Amino acid sequence: MRAQFVMSEIGVGLRRNLTMTVAVVVSVALSLALAGASFLVRDQVNSMKGYWYDKVQVAVYLCNKDDATRYVACSGGAATDQQKAEIKADLEKLPVVAEVQFENRQDAYKHWKELNPDNPLASVVGASGLPESFRVKLKDPKQYDVIASAFDGKAGVQSVEDQRKILDNLFSLLNGLQTAAFVMMALMVFVALLLIVNTVRVSAFSRRRETGIMRLVGASNFYVQMPFIAEAAFAALLGAALASGLLLLGNVFVQDWLQPRVQSVVFIGLPEVLRVIPLLVVIGIAMAAVAAFFTLRKYLKV
Repeated sequence: MRAQFVMSEIGVGLRRNLTMTVAVVVSVALSLALAGASFLVRDQVNSMKGYWYDKVQVAVYLCNKDDATRYVACSGGAATDQQKAEIKADLEKLPVVAEVQFENRQDAYKHWKELNPDNPLASVVGASGLPESFRVKLKDPKQYDVIASAFDGKAGVQSVEDQRKILDNLFSLLNGLQTAAFVMMALMVFVALLLIVNTVRVSAFSRRRETGIMRLVGASNFYVQMPFIAEAAFAALLGAALASGLLLLGNVFVQDWLQPRVQSVVFIGLPEVLRVIPLLVVIGIAMAAVAAFFTLRKYLKV
């Protein structure tokens, strides 16, 4: 009987404040969708780091005949066969090095054309204009400084380049997007909390006669509060369901449209989205219930 009464009171409250309830649902949905997006962006960045950092290499570029005036270490001209052998031997001795591969000018030119297929300079730049290099794979990509400090300025070495620096710009952009989503989420959560508080206050004021009678007949504060808290929680549940739908639609867009067009990036999929959805539901319901509870504490003292 009590449960039936609570459910009927929830229905009455939702009908009386339909417009504000819709506003609460929409604001909660947007805030939770942004929260879910920020969580997923974090997972995507971590996934990309794990994938790409294992593939990046340190490039030790060797001197060619045109570098004598530009690099002190190349003052003797192009790297000799003896210098190449010494550099390779020194690289293989380092404990942080997992693998060393030599790339000649022809291979470098082939890779450059693959990376720049539409570059008009492809027909002008020849293999002789590109330096030879050692491609070094590290056991830990973060230990690039070991290679740089050991070979910068070494005879026959033009420069040392860490490919991870190129990826760091991308990851910085993604982290910036995550931060922006988090800030927007915080703003929307604040708006949602204000709407929940106002909705509970309006609902409580419109039913002050019923709650007064309940207090006169000895109903506990919890029993009086329950319909209002349940209303707010139900609205938040609808918002969480809408937010979950938006995240699922976003996943469909990423997997069916974006992934085939950006094959160089491995995007996270449905399992990651499904792990986030229960968290959003719990956050949404808890946020609404707590806001309603503290709002009603003040009301019940009147």
